[in-house]
Amino acid sequence: MASLPVVNQPPPRVGALLDHLSRRMRLRAEAVLAPLGLRPRHLVALTVLRDSGGSSQQALARTLEMDGTNVVGLLNDLEAEALVERRRSPQDRRKHIVELTGAGAERLAKAEFALAAVEDEVLADLDAPQREALYTLLRQATRDCVEDPCTEHRSSC
Repeated sequence: MASLPVVNQPPPRVGALLDHLSRRMRLRAEAVLAPLGLRPRHLVALTVLRDSGGSSQQALARTLEMDGTNVVGLLNDLEAEALVERRRSPQDRRKHIVELTGAGAERLAKAEFALAAVEDEVLADLDAPQREALYTLLRQATRDCVEDPCTEHRSSC
């Protein structure tokens, strides 16, 4: 007997799968960052500072979308480990410039290497073309967040 097609079946939804995958990735990432003395928020700040070549403390707060007080605490953590350096801006003494130190760049490189291994572990069932396709689709889905985090779509990012 032939089976009848299912009528009014909802399309597959990816939200729960993305949440599960991100949870697995986050838990493994936190586990490999901890021995390096880093948390995910430290990693993001170090990456921003490396990629920007340094930043004012205010600009960093805007980029990280954090309250200035919380950024001070974050920078205190990183400065205590000698991963960043804060100094007064020569142009405006009221501002602090934050830069990545050599030790910070080295720790960031170690963290990125460890995180690449986590990604390999979590995505082990995908071959290289599938990973590239996943990356492309995720970039496309988050384009508004990545390209212009200050757009009206920001609340959905």
